[in-house]
Amino acid sequence: MCTVGVVGLGLIGGSLALDLKRRGFAARTLGVEADSVAAEAAHTIGLVDEVVDLDTCIQEADIIVLAVPVGVAVKLATQVLDQVKDGQIVIDVCSTKEQICREVQYHPRRGQFVCTHPMAGTEYSGPWAAQPGLFDGRACIFCDSEESNPQALKTIEDMYAVLNMRPLYMRSNQHDIHTAYVSHISHVTSFALALTVLDKEKDEKHIFDLASGGFSSTVRLAKSNADMWVPILTQNHDNVLQVMDTYIEKMQAFRDAVATYDEARIRELIQEANKIKRILR
Repeated sequence: MCTVGVVGLGLIGGSLALDLKRRGFAARTLGVEADSVAAEAAHTIGLVDEVVDLDTCIQEADIIVLAVPVGVAVKLATQVLDQVKDGQIVIDVCSTKEQICREVQYHPRRGQFVCTHPMAGTEYSGPWAAQPGLFDGRACIFCDSEESNPQALKTIEDMYAVLNMRPLYMRSNQHDIHTAYVSHISHVTSFALALTVLDKEKDEKHIFDLASGGFSSTVRLAKSNADMWVPILTQNHDNVLQVMDTYIEKMQAFRDAVATYDEARIRELIQEANKIKRILR
């Protein structure tokens, strides 16, 4: 067992620290949290054994997890790698990968960095959102893994195995393309739908009384934290813009069909969309 230090005690970092200790992978967990209220809450509810400053975490942890927004993680990655000793491992759990991999690419301790993205989460944030079992059965993407030391990579693979995650391996640029399609556009769509309904709600106060399960599930992601999603969408803007353009084309196709009372075309579009059932059951 080892000491795991988690920088950022929100949903992902807090849940990871919680389960690594509960499942026996970590003998001791350290947390670093800039928000004093969140730091106190994380310690009080038992997400970590101790809340420390970053320097102490780097000195004492065998594995250092960067679980902060991607804009912060890009800056922290090299800062932490500058200070680690032989045998320590640094990982990130961010939702975009190409920029952080580019940032550490030529660092002399690049081999001690393992780039990961556990594909799990909810629309909630902060230590209060952390929960046991969050990662069970989900995929964890390892990016540019050939650039990590084999032993470091094996240790982190074992860590995610303890969390019951299945590993996938891909290049960082391919990761960012895929997540733009399966995650980032979903959030943009949810944000836009929420704004649309909020606009209408100014005039019709009872609109939310009529909201059904379909609306709730579609707009759920609009509750997601801006501090997390602003840097994701800006770092991955080329891929996100491409997906948004395609989405707008499909929305325009639906609009044209509805505007012209073209029932055959509406049916065709819906049946084409139904093919998603082959992928998502």
